[in-house]
Amino acid sequence: MIEPGIYRYPRMDRVVFGQPWERVLVEEVERLGASRVFAIAGSTLAGTVPLAAAMREALGERLAGFTTGIRAHTPRDDVIAAAAKAREARADLIVTIGGGSVTDAGKMVLLCLAADAKEPQALDALRPGEPALEKIRTLAVRTLAIPTTLSGGEFTPIAGCTDVTKRLKEGFFHPEMIPQAVILDPRITPHTPMRLWLSTGIRAVDHAVETLCSIHSQPLFEATSVHALRLLQQGLIRTKQDPADLDARLESMLGVWLSLIGIQSGAPMAASHGIGHVLGGTAGVPHGFTSCVMLAHVLRWNKAANADRQALVSAALGQPQADAGDLVADLVRKLELPSTLREVGVTREQLDLIAKNSMHDRAIATNPRKIRGPEDVREILELAW
Repeated sequence: MIEPGIYRYPRMDRVVFGQPWERVLVEEVERLGASRVFAIAGSTLAGTVPLAAAMREALGERLAGFTTGIRAHTPRDDVIAAAAKAREARADLIVTIGGGSVTDAGKMVLLCLAADAKEPQALDALRPGEPALEKIRTLAVRTLAIPTTLSGGEFTPIAGCTDVTKRLKEGFFHPEMIPQAVILDPRITPHTPMRLWLSTGIRAVDHAVETLCSIHSQPLFEATSVHALRLLQQGLIRTKQDPADLDARLESMLGVWLSLIGIQSGAPMAASHGIGHVLGGTAGVPHGFTSCVMLAHVLRWNKAANADRQALVSAALGQPQADAGDLVADLVRKLELPSTLREVGVTREQLDLIAKNSMHDRAIATNPRKIRGPEDVREILELAW
């Protein structure tokens, strides 16, 4: 029986894939009528590729500013600094080119501009449910995203931003934080370190798996998540074998897009996401690695409650009779990525704090097997230890 549901279309215009990003960028800027483009780029990428020069050549006088310096997990200070530069440039479009932290920074800059937030603590008033956020009906400035990893933030209206003083990564949301357009060009991705590329690919696997296993799924989410897992599994393995295989890289990028269809419309996630958010903000674990070390163990802990949904995951990964947690773990091993908390630098002394902080994440509340308190999260963390 299919449960009643609602599919909410995201406020995104288009996804352009397999074409040179420079050419598409010009076309999209013209389509959107922007004249003062402010670009935020990943520091490592900008240090390897002459991005600023490429953007100036493409956009000419329409490029009003260019900045880097966004650190991992998008600290509030970095967001406020970028917003100040965008404000000074009188930006009418934000372009992000880089990984998930850069993409999230672009989204947060939009909120800062809309609320005239100029200090890190001003973001407290922009958390979900706060009256100041509710008053912001539309965003005057939007983003265009050119991703260079597979973390997938370019397809959602959600941004993670870290309060460094509290060592807590928080989620922010506005329906127009989702980019108006996304450009998927595999030609720029070989500059991304291989472990970052592959680990964020497992993050996309996590999106698809927890969508398939979500407590509120629906036919469209199931169809896109199943195909996402097929594309991601083959694309990631082929890229590991041949980093120059651009078709395999594009397959993975398309898999990321499909893996986010459910999240775009509000499909609730589960404990791999909930704990993963905290591993980033509290323990400094890189975004992609959080899924590498948590997803298989969360699946095993949840299996008593959703074995039927996990069977869909196994089928999508090509082995219907196998355990979904084992298949995810095997894929992580094939990609030579970390699979335990120890391997990513988490100490036993941190586990209680991680468990406690995880209870504040909304994905914990929607885990298929009810999580009653920090002791249950600690049990999952022990499996991953």
